[in-house]
Amino acid sequence: MIPTILEPFSVAFMARALWAGVVLSALCALVGVWVIARGMTFLGEAMGHAMLPGVAVAALTGVDLIVGAAASAVVMVLGVESMRTHRDFGRDTSIGLLFVGLLAVGVIIVSHSSSFATDLTGFLFGDVLAVDDGDLVRLCVLVAAVLAVTTLSYRGFLAVTFDVRKARTLGLRPTATNLLMVLTLAVAMAGAFSVVGTLLAFGMLVAPSASALLIVRRVPAAMLMAFGFGALATFVGLLVSWHRATAAGATIAATAVVLFFLTLTLRAIGRAVLRRARGIADPTT
Repeated sequence: MIPTILEPFSVAFMARALWAGVVLSALCALVGVWVIARGMTFLGEAMGHAMLPGVAVAALTGVDLIVGAAASAVVMVLGVESMRTHRDFGRDTSIGLLFVGLLAVGVIIVSHSSSFATDLTGFLFGDVLAVDDGDLVRLCVLVAAVLAVTTLSYRGFLAVTFDVRKARTLGLRPTATNLLMVLTLAVAMAGAFSVVGTLLAFGMLVAPSASALLIVRRVPAAMLMAFGFGALATFVGLLVSWHRATAAGATIAATAVVLFFLTLTLRAIGRAVLRRARGIADPTT
């Protein structure tokens, strides 16, 4: 039975897709836990959409699409950070305005270029089955870079996530640390775009990390578990895509979301059983 299940991965493009998804899971786990813990979910979603103009310009000029996506995401980050402390409106307002503005610019560029007629779906939803060895190498480089940043900045990231005032007391420069964290998010989103597209990158960034944080609270353990959830979503999603002829990237992202709700349900059931067991054990309650 196991050889039958693994049979699709004997095909070269499926094997590469699996490896790409696993490496992507590591990348998203390193960043997604911080996103959930810091309440930056809306920024992550907006960044995924705001990458479109960078991708469009990169495609028209022959530049690597990941570079274009990262450049657009960095513009989004710098814009949000520059208006973060503005007195007249909140951070969510600046995120929303920049998100809509960048997305609109992307749509305008796409609408004026006939070369996007067949490529737009790929930009939005990705094509994990078309990943080549070069894409895998780039993803591995991104993982190494993000891992290095996370390791070297772990203390600062932890402080600004849970106690900004303590971070200032310790002299950790929370403003610079926050900017570094958001820039790391931009890099991760650009890497995720290359596998599952701009609109589905957000799902792989958030869903596995959200699932992990339902089970554990320590950041390193949550990152490791988020990687496991992401890798499982990739494996199951690719199998379903192969046997049901569905879009691979979308199926992977949907599987990650399904795993989150399954984890949420199982946790609720476990808590109910535990409460019931405690009530039986203590008849005075």
